[in-house]
Amino acid sequence: MLTENFDFTAPDGRAVAARLDRPAGQTRAHALFAHCFACGKDALASARISRALAAEGIATLRIDFAGVEALRSRAAPEGFGADVADLVAAAARMRDGGIAPRLLVGHSLGGAAAIAAAGQIPEVAAVATIAAPFDVEHVMKLLGPGPEAHVGGRLVQIKPAFVEGLRGHDQAARLKELGRALLVLHSPVDEVVSLDEAAEIFVAAKHPKSFVSLDRADHMLSAEVDIAYAAAVIAAWASRYVEAPKSPEEPPADGVVRAHETGAGKFQVRVHAGGAVLNADEPVSVGGLASGPTPYELVGAGLAACTAMTLRLYADHKGWPLARASVEVRHEKRKGETPADLFERSVCIDGELDGTQRERLLEIADRCPVHRTLEGGAAIRTVEGAPRAPAPGEEEHFAEMERACED
Repeated sequence: MLTENFDFTAPDGRAVAARLDRPAGQTRAHALFAHCFACGKDALASARISRALAAEGIATLRIDFAGVEALRSRAAPEGFGADVADLVAAAARMRDGGIAPRLLVGHSLGGAAAIAAAGQIPEVAAVATIAAPFDVEHVMKLLGPGPEAHVGGRLVQIKPAFVEGLRGHDQAARLKELGRALLVLHSPVDEVVSLDEAAEIFVAAKHPKSFVSLDRADHMLSAEVDIAYAAAVIAAWASRYVEAPKSPEEPPADGVVRAHETGAGKFQVRVHAGGAVLNADEPVSVGGLASGPTPYELVGAGLAACTAMTLRLYADHKGWPLARASVEVRHEKRKGETPADLFERSVCIDGELDGTQRERLLEIADRCPVHRTLEGGAAIRTVEGAPRAPAPGEEEHFAEMERACED
């Protein structure tokens, strides 16, 4: 999993601290996470839930709501309305970056904020709440008569405007008009927000809606197993609503590779090759999502795969005890040199082979068809539409590998 800063400026000019947790592999969808009352984006529950969603393939942005700075020991939340505005602003920032959220996830009061913000974020297709209250004024039950309160193990300053901002929110009407799929997760033993609150949320919402019990989890989901379970459930449930629909187009012809833009991020493309489908992308450092191999990594993959296949074919032809061939390829751009591109190939040969056999296999590696193509160069013809002629079939490529193995 990859985590990066995603700070932005809110419409009121305030700096908003944010972190984006990305999957190490393919990104299935993007989500925006709303933390619990006075928790902050880096609180244990916030960070764990966001990272667990990323582990499930959902890149998740978590932000600090106004008044909940990470470095302050005493939080002073601005209010529910400000939380909702921050979520809308965060979604706009994600939209500008080509990763508009399709999923909103909110924990505790953050769940209520997610419900309130959903209608203002057109890309959102699904909302998931965790231990959320139905009535926003429920938070007032956690507050004492004084200007400070301990909430979630943290000392919170309570402003009169904050208390006033909890009044007058018609969550029932918002749920009725939500227009998005809703998942309600709640523990029946939650001692902070009772299960009755979840029941009211569920009843007020229209279908599609789902309810999942978090069994023995506490309000803060302090057990990692509860967070992992919640994230897995959210990811599986949301896949029906937030993932890009499968392309209805026919697969490319045999021997043809197709790449088309997905609309996610600046560079992400979907590659169809040999019956397989994968993403190609660029690193985050150049504006990509890092959701798949780069184009040069795909070229390197072709060289590595062809080398391993050629070694296998040659060893079997000779009857040599090659247990396994493993090939790694690294691409490097060399300024001022000719050729400017270097593909450095490392070949690992497992098996009870003698030194002469190993040396010969390294020589055969240089004969693989992709190696010869890269070394000799290739003609490229660009046309509009479909290829003018069928691409070579697998039989022709296999015959070329066999010729490369001839002594």
